[in-house]
Amino acid sequence: MVVAFPRHPCGCASLVVHPFGSNRLPSPAVTQTPGGQTQVGEQAEPARTPSIAAFRHEACLAHDTGTGIFEAGPSPLIEVPEQHPENADLLRNLYAALDRGPLAAQVQWREAPRAGDDELLTVHTAEHIAAVDALASVDEVVCVTGETWASAATPLAARHSAGAALAAADAAAAREAPLALAMTRPPGHHCAPGTIDGYCFYSNAALAAQRLRDLGAARVAVVDWDVHHGNGTEACFWGRGDVLSVSVHMDHGAWGHSHRQTGLVTDRGDGAGYGANLNVPLPFGAGDRAYAAAFGEVVVPALEAFRPEAIVCAQGVDASQFDPNGRMCVSMAGFHQIGSAVGEAARDLGIEALAVTREGGYARTYSALCHLACLLGLLGRPLELDDPLAYLPDDGDAHMPYVAAARAALGLS
Repeated sequence: MVVAFPRHPCGCASLVVHPFGSNRLPSPAVTQTPGGQTQVGEQAEPARTPSIAAFRHEACLAHDTGTGIFEAGPSPLIEVPEQHPENADLLRNLYAALDRGPLAAQVQWREAPRAGDDELLTVHTAEHIAAVDALASVDEVVCVTGETWASAATPLAARHSAGAALAAADAAAAREAPLALAMTRPPGHHCAPGTIDGYCFYSNAALAAQRLRDLGAARVAVVDWDVHHGNGTEACFWGRGDVLSVSVHMDHGAWGHSHRQTGLVTDRGDGAGYGANLNVPLPFGAGDRAYAAAFGEVVVPALEAFRPEAIVCAQGVDASQFDPNGRMCVSMAGFHQIGSAVGEAARDLGIEALAVTREGGYARTYSALCHLACLLGLLGRPLELDDPLAYLPDDGDAHMPYVAAARAALGLS
């Protein structure tokens, strides 16, 4: 079997587990004896470590994308417009699902910091940062490019979204919880170093991956299961062999001047990065079985071959059965399978904590449940939730040639 991944800079292919960050253990519990004396020791109950360290900021809710015909903006022909698909209600519902669902007792909320210029420059150009900051002067919701809209609140929201991703990377490196979750809005995986695209202003998952590299991880993988090709992340690491960029997406090809990447299996990277870019396009309408095959037969073997020391999950759920922007048929059970596959692979590689960034998902209510299903899978927990909408048919065997093509690109039989 030949898999085209670059080897470790030292020339070896062996795995070194977590050479970066400190393993932060709970401090010894302190109790008071009946006489008022302080007691520290084995009899004191240790503090509970959360399962999820979650980073959010209120500024991310203020990013205004306006109303109109879906993502196309207003029309004089329409009396009652709808919200842009990437709206604050998506985040509010995900907050609620985490606070009220089976993970409620295991989530530790933290305030996401504001990313500074020096942090953004690890991935983006100075011109790009200036272009995003300039949006603070607009006096209405404006179309930046194609389907991407912004308001004066957008630059601050984008910096806190990026800050959430960076803080999640820090928490994952320090193994503060099995999952470090960045509640990012705007999302990020379409944003290239110098290009705003697809609702995205900063490349959150790429920033997290670079942060993990800077903290000492020799090899980092970004695994993206948003329904759309993670072209921005791909562009950030196209010529590098130290970051494996994996994107499982519907077969939609390029769009517009801001998204010229095709997302094909033949797009493998360039130069030192050849082989460290992996695209797994799937046919329209692909469902649970297709995604299970893509992860089990392509993504997991790719991770095993690359042997990353850290993983960033770009968690999009717009491949759901009822997403208006997805056109796929993945159910909550399918998303749980995706999370389970990645979580189990990470544990097999000795990776004790994952960084997760929120990407797409535009069914205002169902998306929150699909995100929750993913997180349960990543943690190795059962689904623990009923699916209110799982009644669309699966795709039969339509995915098989697509999975076979992806395996062939990896050199797998």
